[in-house]
Amino acid sequence: MNRQLEPAARDRHLANFVGSTIFLSRWLQAPLYLGLILAQGVYVVLFWKRLVHLIQDFNTFSEEDIMLLVLGLVDVVMIANLLIMVIIGGYETFVSRIKMQGHPDQPEWLSHVNPNVLKVKLAMSIIGISSIHLLKTFIEAPSYFGPNSHIEDPATMIMWQTLIHMAFIASAIGLAYIDRLQLPSAPAKADAAH
Repeated sequence: MNRQLEPAARDRHLANFVGSTIFLSRWLQAPLYLGLILAQGVYVVLFWKRLVHLIQDFNTFSEEDIMLLVLGLVDVVMIANLLIMVIIGGYETFVSRIKMQGHPDQPEWLSHVNPNVLKVKLAMSIIGISSIHLLKTFIEAPSYFGPNSHIEDPATMIMWQTLIHMAFIASAIGLAYIDRLQLPSAPAKADAAH
C-alpha cells in the first residue's frame, strides 16, 4: 500500500516544485523595472538639458518657439509620469508588494492598484502624451505647407496623427467601460434609495 502512495507523493512534490518555480519567476521582471528607472534618469537629464537651453537662449526665441520648447518639457514630464506608473504599478501588481502603508508620500492610486486600474491610467497618460504631440503639430502646421517644407503631404500626416489620437481616446474609453462593467453591482444601494 505504501508503494501506491509513493507516486502520488512524488506528483505532489513535483507539482509544488513547479508551482514554486513559476511563482518565483515573477522576480525575473524586477530587472526590467530597474531598467525603466534608468530610462527615467535619461529623461531627467533630457529635461534639464532642454530647460537650460530654454533659459539660456530664451531672448533669441519667438513666442512660438518658446511654446514648443515648453510643450517638449511637458511631454518629458508626462512620459516620466507614465514610467512611474509602469514601474510602481507593475512591480506592485506582478512582482511584490511595496511596503508603503502609512507613508506620507504614498501615491493615492497605489492603494487600489490592479491591472485594470493600471491599464486605464496608462491609457490616459498615453492620451496626454499624444495630445502634446498633436498640439505641437498644429502649432507647426503653417510651416509644413510652406515652400521650404520637408514634409511631402502635410495634410495626410496631420490627418493620420489626429486619427491615431482619436484611436487612443476610443481605446481608453473602451478600457474604462470594461473596467466599470467588472465592478460588482450594488443592488442594496438601489433598494435603499427607494
